[in-house]
Amino acid sequence: MPTAVKAYAATSATEPLTPTTVERRDLGPHDVLIDIKFAGICHSDIHTARSEWGPANYPVVPGHEIAGIVAEVGSEVSKYSVGDRVGVGCMVDSCGECENCLKGMENYCVPGNVGTYNAVGKDGEPTQGGYSQSIVVTEKFVLGIPEGIELDVAAPLLCAGVTLFSPLQHWGAGPGKKVAIVGLGGLGHMGVKIAHAMGAEVTVLSQSLKKQEDGLRLGADHYYATGDPDTFKALAGSFDLVINTVSAQIDVDAYLSLLAVDGTMVNVGAPEKPLSLAVFSLIAGRKSFAGSMIGSIKETQDMLDFCAEHHLGAEIEVISADQVNEAYERVLASDVRYRFVIDTATLA
Repeated sequence: MPTAVKAYAATSATEPLTPTTVERRDLGPHDVLIDIKFAGICHSDIHTARSEWGPANYPVVPGHEIAGIVAEVGSEVSKYSVGDRVGVGCMVDSCGECENCLKGMENYCVPGNVGTYNAVGKDGEPTQGGYSQSIVVTEKFVLGIPEGIELDVAAPLLCAGVTLFSPLQHWGAGPGKKVAIVGLGGLGHMGVKIAHAMGAEVTVLSQSLKKQEDGLRLGADHYYATGDPDTFKALAGSFDLVINTVSAQIDVDAYLSLLAVDGTMVNVGAPEKPLSLAVFSLIAGRKSFAGSMIGSIKETQDMLDFCAEHHLGAEIEVISADQVNEAYERVLASDVRYRFVIDTATLA
């Protein structure tokens, strides 16, 4: 029989999240039951809860930055045992058969991967996320959290961490490379930490200098305000890689002007409206404008191992479940440094 667990859910685009219960499926042979200890709050949760990325399938329990402990395993599970420290990120399944899945790029599954929440699993039931006491996930989509990271600071790595690690690794951030991170928020602060640990020269580009001290403490070598027009003149042609973490409308041409020849600007922020650019901004330096979406299961595990090796975790503020609506408003007001994490013990 499915098990009912306590959770917090959105019931409409306009109502606050409220306590509820959700049913978790019985364990299949390849399933892992995870007692959730911490769940990060990602801006994606807010977009989904408020139907800003298309109609949500209410009620929806958000949360795809999940850290916990294995409570039970299916009969054919081989990677995990009861008591293991584990995480779950933005996806809980994929088709497993398309070209991208066979290459180990489940995040780019051709029919579409199965999101941790607001999706439909292979059992035909809606998926519900990490703002809950437990979750059942097929073994292949469970990540091992190394001992070098505490569970609370590890939770946001399952989305924010890998969303930055993947493009930094793919586009070769490292010694001798100049990397700019646009925005110092939940995503951006992890980009600074990871790029610095990879050995790149890191610059933060933020609207103002109000977080400059934080940026330098987190590993940035330089910090500039994009609200100052002189910034774009001073930094023209400077960077090998620019990663834009903000989900707002920006002047793409202005940021492309910061790239050196053969440089790449990567969007990981997802604005609601289209961005436009002048093609000459690309032609005049053999530049690339790209996008990147989370990371594969292998990349996510590699990221966790890298963060453990370099003693990296998210900068967090731990909250109780009944503070989630207040936290949403604070995220929208940029009043968090740098990730809210729900202590799921408070659901009880």
